This record gives sequence, C-alpha cells and structure tokens, in this order.
Amino acid sequence: MVPDSHFNDLSGKLLIAMPGMGDPRFEKSVVFMCAHSDDGSMGLIVNKPAPGVAMDDLLEQLDIPRGAASEGVGVHFGGPVEHGRGFVLHSGDYATQSSTLQVDDRFGMTATLDILQDMASGGGPEKRILALGYSGWGPGQLEDEIQQNGWLTCDATPEIVFAADNGGKWSAALASLGIDPLSLSAEAGHA
Repeated sequence: MVPDSHFNDLSGKLLIAMPGMGDPRFEKSVVFMCAHSDDGSMGLIVNKPAPGVAMDDLLEQLDIPRGAASEGVGVHFGGPVEHGRGFVLHSGDYATQSSTLQVDDRFGMTATLDILQDMASGGGPEKRILALGYSGWGPGQLEDEIQQNGWLTCDATPEIVFAADNGGKWSAALASLGIDPLSLSAEAGHA
C-alpha cells in the first residue's frame, strides 16, 4: 500500500488525459493547471474549441463594443464546471492589479470583463485562450485520478498551450515526455 503523500504543486503544469479514462468530456484533453493546492484544483482545457461560439458572440452578450481584433477569435470549452463563466488564459505580458492569477512568469489567468474589453480594442495579452467553463477537482480528487492513471503531467510551454493547432496539442504534450500517442491507444493493433 502506498503511503498517503501529497503530490507536488501542479500549478503551471499540463494534465494529459490518458485513453480510457472514462469521462468523454476529457477524452484527449490537455488541461492547463491554473491552481493546485490541498483545497482542490482548477484548470482550463486548452485543446477543445467550443463549437459555434466566437468571441464576438460573447462581446455582444456582454455589451462590449466589438473591434477588428475580436473578429474570428474562437472560444474553448474550458471544462464542465460553470460553463457560462468566461476565463482567459494568457501570456505573462498582461496583468490586472486585482483580478489576474499570475500562475508563473509565462502564464496568467484573468476572469474579468476588463481583459475582454482590452482584447476587443486590440490590446490585452499577446497570446491568449478564451474559455467558457473550467475543470475543477475537490481536495485529493485529482491526486486520486493521477494515481489511477487517468492523467499524465508535463511542463507547460507557451508553444503547446497557445498553438493554433488544437488537434495537435495532445500529441505534442505527450511528445514532450517522449511518449508516442500510439503506444497509449486502447485501439492499437498487433503486428
């Protein structure tokens, strides 16, 4: 039996969903961990676009004037918790004094209207992912899922997190660990 021990702080890391984890909402997901403590964990899925939702739609609902910078900007499914709430995961070049969670020097997360106003007017962070909802775990829940091989963890890099190719982020995260995605597939054939 493994003694009860605390995992290292996963803030600023990526969770990579393992095949067969059992929750279709997280199939082939890559989750950026915004916060991780004994009180629970919070992250944003960075590789699942929200179908049929664009930044302009959100700005219209929030009565924020749309600008050329918001045109065509997609929105991600950040996770199944509070899916009506918006979050912006962004590069470390942007912060508000009271509402930005500065994860590390490369990543921050802001969930207030001011960042959307800045983005719509052409300002805001250089790199960003706009997400609806988040992924959350209660105390010890994420650690249990990791111990049951539901997730792998790796270092987050801006190159993976902010890549334009959402479909390639899962494979890129695995590759950063030296793992071939085919070696994990439940459907792998035999020669």
